[in-house]
Amino acid sequence: MLALVCWVVLGLIHLLPAMALFRPSLLATLYGVNPGSATFLLLQHRAALFLVVLVVCAWAALRPEVRPLASMAVAVSMVSFLWLYAVGGRPPALRQIAVADLIGLPFLAVAAWLAL
Repeated sequence: MLALVCWVVLGLIHLLPAMALFRPSLLATLYGVNPGSATFLLLQHRAALFLVVLVVCAWAALRPEVRPLASMAVAVSMVSFLWLYAVGGRPPALRQIAVADLIGLPFLAVAAWLAL
């Protein structure tokens, strides 16, 4: 049951950024970029990748055998962003995303511990 809760929380963390694939106006809200820019297009692609992470979390919630691989995939996504955020000077516009990932790290640690 604990693993299920962790995977659901991790999925929920990735839900809003994934929704930006279907509601591009969220990109302006979440990241402060202007529609029509190359950065906007790149962030739409990022939203598609968040959809993949969301699907992986949902799959891991339902299928214990995929949890080890799911743990690695979600860890790469979350830890790489936090690392890039830190070395990139902690841009204020991305602070809430970093906070969401930091909140998710203990859930990821528990999920990964239980999976591995």
